[in-house]
Amino acid sequence: MKILFFLIPFLVYSCATPDEPIRAFVIPHSHMDVGWVYTIQESMHAYAANVYTSVTEELSRDKHRKFIAVEQEFFRLWWDTAATDTHKKQVRQLVKDGRLEFVLGGQVMHDEAVTDLDDQILQLAEGHGFLYETFGVRPRFSWHVDPFGASAATPVLFALAGFHAHLISRVDYDLKDHLQRNKGLQFVWRGSPSLRDQQQEIFTHVMDQFSYCSPSHLAFSNSSGFYWNGVAIFPDPPKDGIYPNMSLAVTKETVHAYAQTMAENIKLRGAWFRTNHVLWPWGCDKQFYNASVQFRNMDALMAYINHNSKEFGVTVEYATLTEYFQAVHQSGLSWDVRGSEDFLPYSTEAYQAWTGFYASRNALKGVARRASARLRAADALFARYRVSFPGGPVAKEWALAKLRALRWAVAEVQHHDGITGTQSPKVAQMYGQHLRQAAMGVEEVLAALFLLPHPGLGWVHGRVPDVHKEGSNEAMEQHVIVYNPLAWNITTIVNVTVTFPMATVFDDNGQPVAAQIQRSAQSNLTYDLFMVVTLGGLQHRKYLIRLSQTPCGGRKGCRATYAAAGVRFESRGPGSRQETGRRLLPVLNDCHKLMFDQDTNLLHSITDRAEKRTLRMSQEFWEYRANGDIKAGPISDNYVFTAVGPAVRAYRAVSMEIIPGVVVTEVRQYFYREEGDADHAFAITTRVPASFAGGPPCGVLEQRYSLGPLELNTEVVLRTATALRTGRTLFTDDNGYQMMKRTHRDFPNNTVARNFYPMVRAAYIQDDRSRVVLLSERAHGVSSQASGQLEVMLHRRLWNNLPWNRGYNLTLNDSSVVQPVFWVAVSSLGASPRLHQRGAVELQNRPLVMAIDQPQKSRSGRGKNRRADVPVRPVVLPSNLHLLSFSIPGWNYSSQHDRHLLHLDSGPGLQPEPDYDRVLVRIMHLFEEGEDPELSKPVSIDLKEVLSGVGEVRAVEERSVTGTWDVQTMDRWRWNTPAGPADEGPRGRPMEGFNVTISPKEIRTFFVHFRTTHL
Repeated sequence: MKILFFLIPFLVYSCATPDEPIRAFVIPHSHMDVGWVYTIQESMHAYAANVYTSVTEELSRDKHRKFIAVEQEFFRLWWDTAATDTHKKQVRQLVKDGRLEFVLGGQVMHDEAVTDLDDQILQLAEGHGFLYETFGVRPRFSWHVDPFGASAATPVLFALAGFHAHLISRVDYDLKDHLQRNKGLQFVWRGSPSLRDQQQEIFTHVMDQFSYCSPSHLAFSNSSGFYWNGVAIFPDPPKDGIYPNMSLAVTKETVHAYAQTMAENIKLRGAWFRTNHVLWPWGCDKQFYNASVQFRNMDALMAYINHNSKEFGVTVEYATLTEYFQAVHQSGLSWDVRGSEDFLPYSTEAYQAWTGFYASRNALKGVARRASARLRAADALFARYRVSFPGGPVAKEWALAKLRALRWAVAEVQHHDGITGTQSPKVAQMYGQHLRQAAMGVEEVLAALFLLPHPGLGWVHGRVPDVHKEGSNEAMEQHVIVYNPLAWNITTIVNVTVTFPMATVFDDNGQPVAAQIQRSAQSNLTYDLFMVVTLGGLQHRKYLIRLSQTPCGGRKGCRATYAAAGVRFESRGPGSRQETGRRLLPVLNDCHKLMFDQDTNLLHSITDRAEKRTLRMSQEFWEYRANGDIKAGPISDNYVFTAVGPAVRAYRAVSMEIIPGVVVTEVRQYFYREEGDADHAFAITTRVPASFAGGPPCGVLEQRYSLGPLELNTEVVLRTATALRTGRTLFTDDNGYQMMKRTHRDFPNNTVARNFYPMVRAAYIQDDRSRVVLLSERAHGVSSQASGQLEVMLHRRLWNNLPWNRGYNLTLNDSSVVQPVFWVAVSSLGASPRLHQRGAVELQNRPLVMAIDQPQKSRSGRGKNRRADVPVRPVVLPSNLHLLSFSIPGWNYSSQHDRHLLHLDSGPGLQPEPDYDRVLVRIMHLFEEGEDPELSKPVSIDLKEVLSGVGEVRAVEERSVTGTWDVQTMDRWRWNTPAGPADEGPRGRPMEGFNVTISPKEIRTFFVHFRTTHL
């Protein structure tokens, strides 16, 4: 997406005349947003398909022409649906010749602020898998020119993918100015303080003030600069090929003016870099749909400049990123090192802080993350099924096609105008539709895996011991499967919605399960049934729920279920400080004691019972008012957050209901905009879990919020205020990978907005003793505007009259109701890492609960002749290791690169087929170096032993993070730094047989080959 906000005035710096002409590398490209204003289908029809068709044809006509292709979603769609056999043959030759270069190579150019690392890896791996299967190529350079800020996790990811260099553009306007002045736009970036340098460092190039576009608005050539094909139009391309704003052709009369403009721009840019090489991007949004007119004019212009190079002081050549970065690398210069700092938040000017999108379209952010979690669970379940039962009744091609559809939908929404919520309403609907449709397909796969079993797998419907008594034939019963997608043993609480006021739960051995039932907060017609379940890693179990309209009457197991009832407290105003704290009501478990103030119905304090420390703490909804009239001042929109003034309370009264229980105690708080309102505007439901032997940690509290529809031009935050002395410093996660310290900064203007940061999974504040942690299952914006405070922006609804926003329908008039979930923990500094590192993963990957039948009448003796289910063997990793991926990739390529290339050269007649016996396994060390005295240590595991619960491991290969490289052959360029080149050696400690040692923050990727038996 191109916003002209970056075309702000910068100081122009003179450049000393070099001894030889500046060498300009002209990089032809087209920035093709996978979404944003237009749907993918609209873009393919209007211009995207024409880009690849015309570029392929034009490159084939002249051996000097080159082009870089970035996002694979559009290219793959073109390849599968529009490219002719001739085009495909031409592309293969162009790729071999190095004139068509794939850079980045993901399905999309993902956002770096609000995406989760799991999903970044997924979208990159899907694109890389397609490229390697189809062409045998593996991208070596990034082209991350449009994400709104740059994360420190991204250089780590791209280094693990085998990239030589990383290219970004959008950094703070004042920082970019500083880097340009000091020729600091290129450096070596080491994004993680925990990893060895060679594992993660990457040479990084920050684009200058002109970003990824060629100069435009040339006085002598209409208003499109070097874009001779004009501007793409929707919905249909013009039949006569004449587009709006087509620049004047390069002729004898115009060539000198074009050449002078281009040469001056090259020399201006040359002053900002240390070498005599200038990367000159030629292209912009939606360009090269008519590559013929583009190259025809640029060919003539470049020839004229090179013929007069002494006059102009520059030479120009078509190039790929490989050629540009090779020239920089061969310069032999020593480069400054940037540590684990990121480039967030991002501002284009003082009143344009791009921190609003951290919370834009909260509902879409939630749908995307839930789909991702569902995909991860289904991937692991299918992979295990295939290994254990390769000849099973679930068709492998059908199941993999359904899984791939969801992989692509999840990958697609990671686009920097996707999960960010910065798209038009119709594109938001497109993302949601693709996610929901694909998720429905995966539900079919899950049902098949559970309902089409095979003996010996644990999928079999076994004999459930008879739990029925005579005379119970009027009861109803239902079966649910609960699946643990994590490689840890867990005991936790799951919630099943039922329509009966009483229920009894039995496990697959017929034993009663501790449970609690109560009326749902969501509807008066349903009930929440909380069940305590115990599951091994990657294990599922079946539970029988017996439903009744009558209270417990002595039936077997009935008394294991507690029927909870609530106590209501009348509505209260916020009150004055003198009136609070007089009547406190405790709600407690073994870890926490929460005190609620009956005079305000607000949280008053939390006691960490282990540390015996009480912390004053309140939670309220506040809102920032936004300006919608550009004549009245700066505005907020999809991207930008601009506070008109301080936040104000968003409510006038609060009511409360407390539902004490034996499994969980629930506190429901309802916030009303005005006293006397019948309907609440906001709600907090806090669940305080009980403790069980071997059960879930009571150290986290679950909170569910409900907001919306909001009033127009309001941006609502949850303000958690504590007595901690934090100095307005907070910590937020970097794409769920590592925690970043965020020190409050003062600015002459817009200080509030410029101190918001993305929170993908976690944020916390702390003093010298205690820490308050918030964990989230979707992304938000977070800030600390005062000492001891955490503000999380949960929802936004905006409208403004900026013509650009209105023209593209980007005003964010989002009237949805959103219901995000947080886990909250108050603990000592020492105990906190154990809670929040694992807790963040557990919240993202909660047990999958699936009803496998509808409630139906039970009959006495119904299960007498059925064998009991035998759960599959668990797969369990140490508590500081996380099984990031366990899946059958779907892309077919040989692990031996030479053999794969030979297969590709044998001709297109061979249709590739996935290797169903090869499982991709990624394991991540959760902890940072020095974070915990024990859990931050390296961990050694035997993969054959750990995965024995799945099957017999016969071979293991270590791969790059996307799976396309053997790590032993993935040689990356080494860059000189003041301390010398990075340390030598392979990434991570090499494997010894099946043994692998994983150090803090490492992500290790393997192809695991199982020995399968076809029954």
